[in-house]
Parts: sequence; C-alpha cells; structure tokens
Amino acid sequence: MIMNVPELSILAARKLYTRLVHQDMVTLALNKKSDKNILLSYITQPFKIKQDDPTFHAHTNKWECYQIAKIWNEFGYSVDVIDWTNEKFIPKKDYSIFIDIHSNMERIADLLPESCLKILHITGAHWLYQNTMEYQRLLDLQRRKRITLQPRRTAPPSKGIEYADCATIIGNEFTESTFQYAGKPLFRLPISSTIQFPFFENKNYEKVKTNFLWFGGSGMVHKGLDLTLEAFSQMPDKNLTICGPIDQEKDFIEAYYEELFQTPNIKTIGWMDINSNHFLDILNSNVALVYPSCSEGTAGSVVTCMHGGLIPIISSQSGVDVGDFGITLQDCTIEDIKQSVRYISQLPETTLKQMSLKAWGYANSNFTRELFSKKYREFVSVMISQKEGLSETPI
Repeated sequence: MIMNVPELSILAARKLYTRLVHQDMVTLALNKKSDKNILLSYITQPFKIKQDDPTFHAHTNKWECYQIAKIWNEFGYSVDVIDWTNEKFIPKKDYSIFIDIHSNMERIADLLPESCLKILHITGAHWLYQNTMEYQRLLDLQRRKRITLQPRRTAPPSKGIEYADCATIIGNEFTESTFQYAGKPLFRLPISSTIQFPFFENKNYEKVKTNFLWFGGSGMVHKGLDLTLEAFSQMPDKNLTICGPIDQEKDFIEAYYEELFQTPNIKTIGWMDINSNHFLDILNSNVALVYPSCSEGTAGSVVTCMHGGLIPIISSQSGVDVGDFGITLQDCTIEDIKQSVRYISQLPETTLKQMSLKAWGYANSNFTRELFSKKYREFVSVMISQKEGLSETPI
C-alpha cells in the first residue's frame, strides 16, 4: 500500500512516499535506495491517516511524530515507525539510529548494532516522578473526601534514559530535573501547537475578570480538577468553566457530582473541540486558565490556552514558564488556588490585557510547529555531525 506524503520544500526535487510494510510498522522511505535506516518507536497512526483528517491535529504528538520522521528523511534517512506499545517487534535491519519515547528502548537496545545511536524522545516527566505524584494526589483526595479513585496517568516502569545515548525532551527545567540523575545529554525541544488564535483585542476584561477556565485531557485528579473544583466551590463570586473528557471518569463524577453539576458558579461542558466557535467564545469570555497538574512534559492544554490569550495560573510541574504574565502555584493547595484566582480577579483591566497579550505573544514565539521543526533540524544536524565524526560539539 502506497501512501502520499507532501513534498519537502527544502528537497523539492525529491519525492517521498510512505509504504505500509505490515500492520505493525510503517516506513517513510526515500525514492532512492539508502543504507541509512532509523527505527522510530512512537505512534504509527499519523502515517495511516490523511493530514486533513481532524484526528491528525487532535494532539501535538501526531504531527510531531510525523515531523520527526520527515526531518530525518530530509537528511537522507529511511525511517521505520512502530508504536511505542509494540512489545513484539524485533529489528531485522542494521539501524543507524533508534528513537523511542519510553519502554522499547530498554527492550530493543541490545538487539541493535553497537554503533547504533540511541535517542530517547521524552514527552513527560520521568515515570517514577509522575507515578509518585499521581498517587500522592489520589492519597490526598482520599484523606479529604474519604473516597478512593482510580489512577489514570501512571506510566509503565522504564530504564529508557539509562539505555539511551542522549535524549530530546519536551519540557522546561522542571521536566529536565526528573531525568538529570542519569547524566545523559538532554536537548530541549518546544512543544508544537495544534492551533493558533488571533489576539482578542475587544475582550472586555472588566466583565470577564471573575471567569476562569479549567481545560485538560484525561486524568482529572492528576491534572488538578479536584483541587480546582474544591477551590471554586468556596468562592461563589468566581466562575469556573470546565472543558475536558469528564464522562470517561465515572468515579470522579460520582465523587464530585455536586461541584460539577449542582454548584451555581461552576459550569461543566465536557470534551471540547478547540477548532469550534464554541471554544473561541469560551476563550473570549474567560480571563485565565487554572491548571494545577502534578506532572507534565509541556502541557498542551496550557499552551493552547495561552495561544488564546488566557492568563496561566499553573503548577510548576505543568512544564511552562510563565514569567510576569502568569502565576506559578507554589504548593497547588486549595488555598493557593483561591489566593491566585482572587489576585487575578482584582487586577485592573489594563493590567489583565497586558498580561493576556504577553501570554499570547510568548506562546506564538515559543510554541509553534515552525519552531519545533527548526529546533529538531538543529538537533539532527548535530547528531549527524557527531556520528560522522565531523563535530565534537555536545548537544
């Protein structure tokens, strides 16, 4: 099965094609033979759907995985792609480079040639930190509410960073700190954005200054919705809108039914299409995002909302630096959230607009597909130079 791939602008004369080798592997190959092969353990879905399919743009990882393979193509490598959850794949080629996002590094590394460069592509905090923090959040909730909820964002154990020669990492100083123990070179990459919005010049900040948004994916306790709900249920003069796949977590709904559906100042919408006019209305009618997550790489939801001009009120573990245009929650306690929300809501309209514009500008300068591609090409160029002995410059 042959699949069309858009021609690369910097290699206009070179046609690329993707070939579905079998159900478990996709190959992004050049139109001429190459003895330089890469194994990429990430996700195969982006290579099996059209780029105009909405699911291709539903999460940053799909486009980023596709772009990683495409950039290596630009440098003359044929790329075989498998899913990171594939526990049966056995390499049958002498791969020059192996890239993995989690647990296949440990399983496959010793099956590859000694000369193979092994790169871990890190998209979240270290699994041990992430799992510990999620269990701590669940334990704290158990003590507050006298109920036990299921963990939903725990990652399987992996020694990927120990087996890798180096790593690319999507995150900030916090994210890096969870991997530095291994002493491996880390090359920081910016997360891309699935969407960019124009700045809402006409937003009425005086009118919306008491309106806040929680926006996130699965793992409500992991991402701090429980803490946010408890904080706003104690602030009847502040409004909270919730956008996320609530219906997937029945135990969470049962535990927080009153806050979610019976509290006048809290509106639960559920999953939201960020390409919809409804989401534009939500961005324009809220002043800030509240997102006290306990562990991330770089939180795509935070980046999306900053692109929409929302002021970030986030945990340090969200993986986004907010400078003077947002608030980094110190302890992520209910009281910490309440104080931060109250502080934002009492600021003058001119200050709120300035912070909003800075957040929007920072997102557009630091979290785009163009910047991700630029930084990843720089990384690939350094890796190839080192591998071919042309450079000793560390990453």
